Amino acid sequence: MADKSAIEWTEATWNPTTGCDRVSPGCDRCYAQTLAKRLKAMGSPKYQNDGDPATSGPGFKLTLHRSSLDVLRRWSASRLVFVDSMSDLFHDGVPPEFIAQVFEVIRQTPQHTYQVLTKRAQRLSRIAGELDWPSNLPMGVSVETRRYAFRIDHLRKVPAAVRLWGGRTPKAGGRELEGEVWDELPAGASQIVRSGPANTMDS
Repeated sequence: MADKSAIEWTEATWNPTTGCDRVSPGCDRCYAQTLAKRLKAMGSPKYQNDGDPATSGPGFKLTLHRSSLDVLRRWSASRLVFVDSMSDLFHDGVPPEFIAQVFEVIRQTPQHTYQVLTKRAQRLSRIAGELDWPSNLPMGVSVETRRYAFRIDHLRKVPAAVRLWGGRTPKAGGRELEGEVWDELPAGASQIVRSGPANTMDS
């Protein structure tokens, strides 16, 4: 947790799960998959499980980390936290019960504001009604091209206090979609903007 987050639109990251599988062209140059391979080679315990080479890779098999659920309770200063920068919380392999546990941690740490992004919008909308949504959790989907704009329709069904839009270009903070940069915050999202340097990263 000594590394600073290089993600410009957050202050810290928290990974109760790691690993993922490709679901669309937006996954083709996944920074997390590349980083997981490097972390596996460095001996990082969270990245020793290899995924299917066709959809995942070295150190990138979906893995739940129940021991990480208590990490945020030890952070006293408020932070803007990106949940699962190295995974997708709504991957089919993550049980709804585990997602509910993650949501409960978020609820119990109201000093932080959390962000969750997923490409698995259909599963998100399917199980959203089973979850008790914390008010400090903006929810977003990533949409790399217009072909995947249907993810926005699924997001509309989710009872999150704030909904977000992420594009395909990491260097633009996920704000670029088909040549246009979207810098506006959605209505009600102003409370998630905070000043100050990036804080720790929970690899």
